[in-house]
Amino acid sequence: MTNWVEISAARLAANYRTFDEAAAEASVLAVIKADAYGHGAALCAPILAQAGVSWLGVTDAAEGILVRNALTSAGIPFDHQPRILIMSEGLPEDAETIVRHRLTPVVSSIPQLHALGRYSPAPLSVHLEIDTGMSRQGVVQGSALGTVLDFLATHRDALHLEGVMTHFASAEVACSHQSEAQCGRFGDALCQINAGGFRPEYIHAGNSSSVDNQADSAPWLAWISRLAQTHGARPMVRTGLGLYGYALPIECEQDYTGPAESRIRRQLLPVLTWKARVTGLREIAPGTQVGYNGTFVADRPMRLALLPVGYADGLRRELSSTNERVGGWVMISGRQAPIVGRVSMNLTVVDVTDLPPVAIGGEAVVLGEGVTADDHARIARTIPYEILCGLRATQRIGR
Repeated sequence: MTNWVEISAARLAANYRTFDEAAAEASVLAVIKADAYGHGAALCAPILAQAGVSWLGVTDAAEGILVRNALTSAGIPFDHQPRILIMSEGLPEDAETIVRHRLTPVVSSIPQLHALGRYSPAPLSVHLEIDTGMSRQGVVQGSALGTVLDFLATHRDALHLEGVMTHFASAEVACSHQSEAQCGRFGDALCQINAGGFRPEYIHAGNSSSVDNQADSAPWLAWISRLAQTHGARPMVRTGLGLYGYALPIECEQDYTGPAESRIRRQLLPVLTWKARVTGLREIAPGTQVGYNGTFVADRPMRLALLPVGYADGLRRELSSTNERVGGWVMISGRQAPIVGRVSMNLTVVDVTDLPPVAIGGEAVVLGEGVTADDHARIARTIPYEILCGLRATQRIGR
């Protein structure tokens, strides 16, 4: 194996406990969709289950089955497994699979509900998503929500409205006016649901940033708890990125003058270490070009190491360097080894001239201690979510 990802079970469990404590009376749904943000859903699900997680969030029915099988293979009896919430609305043809594997779907459309009801021999628990401002998925409060509630009311023998949820567009923004408006719309929707005779057991909203955002004493946590209490439900928040050791910085709107404080960011520890073995070494003379199009030219005698990793594995091409532009780096023996020239499909060259002797087969840390997903995201002008979700290396539990 020439490049691989190692997962720290201890850090993953510790990050979950950090969120669980910070969430206070709210339950925490651990989001492991998109293959646990590149960390391996089948690896992470049993670790989180053993840490006490009661809900896991997945992308779709296929990922739900993978997680269900991983929990079973880990020896966790079904009655002791976390509930599995399918967070992306599926197609009607997914209904039979969802029912058979006892997954819990997020719903908002009549065709989806009709299909689920057709295959469910007993009331299937569903979570209804309210679109409060994302315009992505969910049903809008008012007549559209009324139509969905009418359907649920006439199909109580097949479908049970267990939860109601929404998603914030700007949870990482201190005192976001957009989030405040979304809170109002969500409250209105819950009143309509209550008036329709429904009493959901769970009300949930927010993400890692909702828990981390401490501006005005973490208003979103207090808000979801008050809202749930008003409607006789249990509050729940959903954390994804934070589980894996990262959190977006808290931002401020232009007219906000208060503190932008992080609640737990400093307590989180990156769970993933991406490693590659050195497969080649060479000495080059001044004036030698390196990589495609010779975008880097040696200005001194250099010693280069070859790593069998590139953009096909998820190492962003934006980390390439030229003589005028510094790019990314890897860590070898605890020291930075800058990327030289262009990152190519399966190979990357790094400068080890000033490092202690490097040997063929030696390990380089591509992501981990000394080089984080935040570092990659800053250079690539993206977000750490995209860096982590883009990894394609084989995953395993670390030492």
